[in-house]
Amino acid sequence: MNNILFAFGLSLLAGLSTGIGSTLAFFTKKTNTKFLSLSLGFSAGVMIYVSLVEIFVNAKDSLTAELGVRDGSWLTVISFFCGILLIYLIDTFIPSEENSTVAYSVKFNNGYSDVKLLRIGLLTALAIAIHNFPEGIATFISAIHSPSIAVPIAIAIAIHNIPEGISVSVPIYYATGDRKKAFFYSFFSGLSEPLGAIIGYLVLMPFINNLTFGIIFAAVAGIMVFISLNELIPAARDYGDENLYIYGLVSGMAVMAVSLLLFL
Repeated sequence: MNNILFAFGLSLLAGLSTGIGSTLAFFTKKTNTKFLSLSLGFSAGVMIYVSLVEIFVNAKDSLTAELGVRDGSWLTVISFFCGILLIYLIDTFIPSEENSTVAYSVKFNNGYSDVKLLRIGLLTALAIAIHNFPEGIATFISAIHSPSIAVPIAIAIAIHNIPEGISVSVPIYYATGDRKKAFFYSFFSGLSEPLGAIIGYLVLMPFINNLTFGIIFAAVAGIMVFISLNELIPAARDYGDENLYIYGLVSGMAVMAVSLLLFL
């Protein structure tokens, strides 16, 4: 029982660390579009790097261990692009700013409407929630089997979740001007992590294996890359000058690279 409570506690703390990033929405000014450009570029760098360097590689390792190098590699790539297809379909069915019935009064000088920013924040929250769900399962199961291994995993996930919280809270705050709403969506996108732990304990634990983990993680990598390329980077470019969003992009990648190296 102690191990189970410990495992749930680790998953909860790792997931709720998105709230640390989301609090940045309380310290930004609505007219600071340079900060917005840097933040969106930073978030894109985080998501692209962690997707391609960590999540995709871990998915491939799991699937090749289960199916062999050839079949495992093919299934990893297929799952990755299925994730892209999934988020493309979701993106298609979410109303764009041209046909949305939601209207906001505030516009920035470049004419980029708040509806677009809100859409970015909600899509990012969805991707992070999907991403955190299997992470919660992974943290929980590793804590049950080996608490000494689970602790650094949970710490690394928590570090990852802080900039992910930024990627949700900043665009939603800039879109609505509502700090509470920005915090709410960012904070609750992290709750899927302890939810993953609960589902893992109640339902999935007997069925968890390399195959299911690999498919889920590869699909999540595709989702995060699509959102970065389709939503975050174009918005970051529109709000900053020619190079500003690139600085944020590279900084996000660097932060993720260092956080991964610290827990080797």
